[in-house]
Amino acid sequence: MTYLPPSYNNPNMPQGPREPQGPTPGVPSRSPVPNTGYPAQHAKSYGAKTGLLYAAGYVVVIWTVHLVNLIFYNGRLIGYGIHPLDPSGLLHIFTSPLLHGSFEHLISNTVPGAIFCFIIGFSGHRVFWEVTMIAMIVGGVGVWLFGGVGTNHIGASGLVYGWLAYLLIRGIFNRSGRQILLGLGLGFIYSGFVWGVLPGTPGVSWQAHLFGALGGFGAGVFITSDDPPALRARRDAKKLQR
Repeated sequence: MTYLPPSYNNPNMPQGPREPQGPTPGVPSRSPVPNTGYPAQHAKSYGAKTGLLYAAGYVVVIWTVHLVNLIFYNGRLIGYGIHPLDPSGLLHIFTSPLLHGSFEHLISNTVPGAIFCFIIGFSGHRVFWEVTMIAMIVGGVGVWLFGGVGTNHIGASGLVYGWLAYLLIRGIFNRSGRQILLGLGLGFIYSGFVWGVLPGTPGVSWQAHLFGALGGFGAGVFITSDDPPALRARRDAKKLQR
């Protein structure tokens, strides 16, 4: 039973002021936000501008670090690479991708890294950092465990392999036809990268390539921040049905 106040629907009782039905002059009306499948705060966090930001930032950072290392430290910063099974250098998994042994090494990571940063950054800040951190940590820990005692591993190639692996398989797991086609195209263009995960080339950290790629693969399987709106809607509907 519901209790109603005496004035409820009684024409003989004085009524209070009623809410205006139309827009109030001088007060901006609030139109509903269209259902795009993305949170309102995420709506402006992706696109070509974001992709260019990360691509340019990547290039500026690795080139600046390399020049600072050469000019001011005479190359000594390479000591902040990953030293396998050395507990004191475990945190170097976060600094080693910024360091390069030569301009040839630096240039080889600049162009593909910038391209992959742009493509992943196009999907938004959260996607970029999730993929990057997963690839960096998995790749770095893998190198620290299996890189070989007495060696020093530097360079952004582990990240580059992680970004590429993510882009190759992501469309399969978020059911995006566009991303599947993108992955096929990148797989064709960068098919030669597969040899980098195999041992054999002296001075090349195939462990960084391999474990970086495994990290990127894991990111492609597990992250959900770049799922298309239709896939999110289906997943939310399944949760409501449980």
